[in-house]
Amino acid sequence: MAELLREERINDFLSDHQSWARDGDSIVATYEFDDFNEALGFVTGVGLKAERMFHHPDIDIRWNKVTLNLSTHSEGGLTEMDTELAGFCDDVA
Repeated sequence: MAELLREERINDFLSDHQSWARDGDSIVATYEFDDFNEALGFVTGVGLKAERMFHHPDIDIRWNKVTLNLSTHSEGGLTEMDTELAGFCDDVA
């Protein structure tokens, strides 16, 4: 089981990762790419990482925009798994 993050840790993460915003018990980011192929490539990379982590985001693809919503549903909020995956997404975007 993963431990829920304290508010201070969440706020620190959000101040360091401007692409992410808090949405209740989740963090959300939208990335924009040149075209659908780039967006799909990004999603594939995120999917491979998520599968290795066994931590799967909600993903919405709209032509060249990808929105990710991260939360550890089993814990009812945000855990280190969410911030780790979010950081990975920022790095590969």
